[in-house]
Amino acid sequence: MSLTFTVDPVLDPSLREGLLQLWTDVTNAGGAVGFVAPVTPDDVRPALDAQLAAVAGGGTRLVVGRDRDGAVAATAFLARNTHRLQLHWLWASTVMVHPRLQGEGHGRELMAATEAAARSLDGIDAIRLGCRGGLGLERFYASCGYKEVGRVPGAIRVAPGDDRDDVTMLLPLH
Repeated sequence: MSLTFTVDPVLDPSLREGLLQLWTDVTNAGGAVGFVAPVTPDDVRPALDAQLAAVAGGGTRLVVGRDRDGAVAATAFLARNTHRLQLHWLWASTVMVHPRLQGEGHGRELMAATEAAARSLDGIDAIRLGCRGGLGLERFYASCGYKEVGRVPGAIRVAPGDDRDDVTMLLPLH
């Protein structure tokens, strides 16, 4: 089963709730998406609201993957830079696939849809993303064409005594 991807969908209450549940489920399954499990939807809601405000403001694009039943199953946000010397690349963030669908190729589908969304924008030469070290994410993104271009050792404190590297990956688009 493939997912159906939409770029910049209508931000209605159903989508908002689907994104909130996805983010909560991914975090609670151990996903590295800005929180440490356990979380509730109330923990995640302020971060989602900030992301969706950026989408509504036009500075961020949203890529959403839905399963055959129409449920939100994957997402990525593409944020434009505002600095005049960095307008030629985007940040990808909050990249996630629902845990029940992981290991089936949907992550690659999401990354391809994210790349296509970035390529549809004039003047964009690359996508950058940050990932938490220690989970194999660098290998996954490398398999999607990204290259590791930076690493800050111990920059992410998951818990006392559990510091992880902050890894920056880059996908050139030409």
